[in-house]
Amino acid sequence: MSLPWLVADVGGTNARFGLVTRRGGQPEAVTVLDVSQHLGLADAVAAYLADHAGGVRPGAACLAIAGPVDRDRYRLTNAGWSGSVNDLGIPRTVLLNDFEALAISLPHLAGDDLVSLGGPPPSPGLTKAVLGPGTGLGVAGLVPVREGWLPVGGEGGHVAVPVVTDLEMEIVRALRADGLPYVDAEHLLSGTGLPRLHRGLALVRGVAPDARTAPQETARETPRTAGTLTTGARATAAGAAAPGLTAAQITSSDDPLCVETVEVFLALLGGFAGGVALTFGARGGVYLGGGVLPRLAARIPGSAFRARFETTAPALKDYAAAIPTSLIVAEQPALTGAAAWLAQRFPEVEL
Repeated sequence: MSLPWLVADVGGTNARFGLVTRRGGQPEAVTVLDVSQHLGLADAVAAYLADHAGGVRPGAACLAIAGPVDRDRYRLTNAGWSGSVNDLGIPRTVLLNDFEALAISLPHLAGDDLVSLGGPPPSPGLTKAVLGPGTGLGVAGLVPVREGWLPVGGEGGHVAVPVVTDLEMEIVRALRADGLPYVDAEHLLSGTGLPRLHRGLALVRGVAPDARTAPQETARETPRTAGTLTTGARATAAGAAAPGLTAAQITSSDDPLCVETVEVFLALLGGFAGGVALTFGARGGVYLGGGVLPRLAARIPGSAFRARFETTAPALKDYAAAIPTSLIVAEQPALTGAAAWLAQRFPEVEL
């Protein structure tokens, strides 16, 4: 008897699960669970299967994790989950970084799944790259191989933030003086980074941040600063990382400081995306995902995003100009990628 496949996209905030019941089919019974309400991955998987999948036992599983993975081992970067997928007791289980899964979904996206952000139409069969601000900043590449496609994961979101203008440099200096000794791309280009960028811009402009944005001591340390600062410095850095204004509030506000924050955010994102394109040689296109950008879709075309993308390396402007950029607006694309990876990895397994 054939058994369904379990697919999952596990982020720092939410864990999305689904079942695949036929090869090439879309995930079904998709459910989103709150990561904070579960002790770990095994607990969340058991809850999904028992409460949302009729107690079925999967014949295979592909789990996309927002953090580094090493064979059967995983560590969720922005939450406390870590361990081995062998503990799940599912016969064939593979791990992917969440953006590797998003990368594998790219050949399966078309039409209404994508919104063009500039450049020529995407070319099939060429190397692609995907990046996106969510809880963190994910990056992955996708390389064509004989068997289909090979995802190339990494932790590219933790490279230095690609500042170019005087204003961007002043923001980074202000945040460093505010207690954040190293400002990487994820520190500004993510759901948690937008509030930090807003605070940094307020410091530069001499504008008093909203009272809710005053630094507060918090027990949660950013991965880059944990264990390297004094208690007081950790409190300051963490406070700058978690001000009161949320990304949703900043992106929906017409307050001048919020509007300028989004403008700087999109310019920095364009430069970062250009660096990713050059690193991977992604002539098949650069795709943007994550939870932050869909609500900025209408503002990206009028921003500096594409100009900064094309001028990341002025000597290679023509090369970058020929690379298309697209926004992913499909529902649950990482689950689609996880299903596609199972089909490619286990062609002999029936569904």
